[in-house]
Amino acid sequence: MNPVANPITDPAPSPSADAGGATTIEVVETDTDGFMATQPSPADLERFSAGNHHAIHRFMGAHVEPDGCLFRVWAPNAKAVSIIGDFNGWQSNRHPMRSSDSGVWTGWVPGAQIGDCYKYAITPEFGDAIEKADPMAFATEEPPRTASKIWAGDYQWTDDAWMESRRERNRLDGPVSIYEVHLGSWRYEPGGYRALAHQLADHLDATGFTHVELMPVMEHPFYGSWGYQMLSYFAPTARYGRPEDLMYLVDVLHKRGYGVILDWVPSHFPVDSHGMAAFDGTHLYEHADPRLGFHPDWTSAIFNYDRHEVRSYLLSSAHYWVERFHIDGLRVDGVASMLYRNYSRPDGEWIPNDYGGKENLGAVTLLQELNRSLYGEFDDIMVMAEESTAWPGVTTPTDFGGLGFGYKWDMGWMNDTLEYVSHDPVHRGWHHGELTFRMVYANDENYVLPLSHDEVAHGKGSLLSKQPGDSWQKFAGLRALLGYQYALPGKKLLFMGAEFGVRDEWRHDQELDWGLLQHDSHGGVAKWVKTLNSIYRTEPALHRLDRHPDGFGWVVLGDSENSVVAFVRSAGDEPDARDILVVCNFTPVPRHNYRLGVPHGGSWSELANSDAEEYWGSGVATAPQLPDPIASHGYEQSITMTVPPSAICFLTCSRDQ
Repeated sequence: MNPVANPITDPAPSPSADAGGATTIEVVETDTDGFMATQPSPADLERFSAGNHHAIHRFMGAHVEPDGCLFRVWAPNAKAVSIIGDFNGWQSNRHPMRSSDSGVWTGWVPGAQIGDCYKYAITPEFGDAIEKADPMAFATEEPPRTASKIWAGDYQWTDDAWMESRRERNRLDGPVSIYEVHLGSWRYEPGGYRALAHQLADHLDATGFTHVELMPVMEHPFYGSWGYQMLSYFAPTARYGRPEDLMYLVDVLHKRGYGVILDWVPSHFPVDSHGMAAFDGTHLYEHADPRLGFHPDWTSAIFNYDRHEVRSYLLSSAHYWVERFHIDGLRVDGVASMLYRNYSRPDGEWIPNDYGGKENLGAVTLLQELNRSLYGEFDDIMVMAEESTAWPGVTTPTDFGGLGFGYKWDMGWMNDTLEYVSHDPVHRGWHHGELTFRMVYANDENYVLPLSHDEVAHGKGSLLSKQPGDSWQKFAGLRALLGYQYALPGKKLLFMGAEFGVRDEWRHDQELDWGLLQHDSHGGVAKWVKTLNSIYRTEPALHRLDRHPDGFGWVVLGDSENSVVAFVRSAGDEPDARDILVVCNFTPVPRHNYRLGVPHGGSWSELANSDAEEYWGSGVATAPQLPDPIASHGYEQSITMTVPPSAICFLTCSRDQ
């Protein structure tokens, strides 16, 4: 553990009010539960200004005391700052704040209480006063209203058993299958976070995923951004309830045995007038130069990673969600856009770094400190990077010069594979490399194989609709695609709806079409996903050696004519672990008497087959096979089988047979 500096614990005298109703503060409050406001020590302020403080939420923002509320906000270039809110009729002359050398303003409001709305009235050096929401707010009004709200952070957690076992559940060599969810469109459920908690847990019971990943739940002004343009880095969206209601959701999922990962976006923020853009009249959180501070793709502001206090702000946000909300992991969005100064910019519209390169060195520093500090304090969580380039060492420890993430999304696999399955089976032979190239680099990083929301929106269609052919071929192709994802090394991520083959692409303002589960075709996909999650969890060969060369071996690599691939997954020397032979046929034509080399003798039998009738397949099955003493594919023994059409088969055999 790497705790922050010890807080001052001497009792605090009550603030005194002047004749005008404003207050002055002589000594501030005590530390009560490790979260409520503490007096920042000189070491705290020094770390804040140095860019490596991980817990500024302990003394910044609004913190309730028995007889009022203490406020702190960073606005170093403001001429004056005051607190406005429900408690003073939103009058800016009632509760002025005082500044410090660190640029932190402090104010006290007697009688302010939990649930009160507030903002800061900031007078810049030049120009008129502006009203800003608190960047450190722990709660907000429900959009489109924009005020911050005072919140105390009271919640009684009941997930001790989960927290004690989390290390085992998040093991790098363990099974991790993630169900990605947009809460607002998953299921319309009155009751918000609390009602969704039980519905979601029931669905995870039915499908077998190990973790759920929530698309951003931090408050965001525009619902259509899906949460990826957030303005409150410490407050969950009020659209679904209060912060303690989100805590309840996490608590319920933990008690039911499921981990919770949050999407987190340190790459950019929207420029809404009540937010962080030009916060104190200057470009405080963002770069002033639009070549560094404006994102052309998303018309949003880019954080100034070279500014130390901004790095402390973002680091503290990440720690806050893990610390206060018991989050089991963060998926960091838009990492590629952070790492490169020329990201999505033509020549002449970006500024090289001090060494003439395109790398954003401030972002590199932030990401390394993010992972170093999170894993240093919470070594049983997962931090994942959505990084789409060939940046080296994304999951290499920072001590060896890497970024230090636990996992990297394998965007290359996702793009290549979806491109491959979109081709008519007649033409897939010409694109065989799209299917197999991934294993050239599979051991370079710790990967998550994502089939995420980005691939089923903005006109891309659903995973089902990407498949060519008639209805039967589409469903068979979808089941084969999902089976291929689960068979390859790497953790798994599947966006909601794909687990039962939704027909339409995802729309954030429509609930999933749950009625499709009444049809055998869609119900078959759901049963197949449950089977995949089951064998993935229970068969060590499918997860134990994900990054080790011994965990994967090609049997059939180059059969482009038949669009067949086959490989062996192994758990190495783990006792009682069975090898898994995976055979995939990406055409709707069964391949009869297909010979496959096998690594050892014994009866090879079906573990799972996506063409089984229970999954709405054609029912082509393989009887248990004893190997022939015929060399094939580099092995001394081999079997023959009928490979089902547009299907994937998992065959298994214990090595001691």
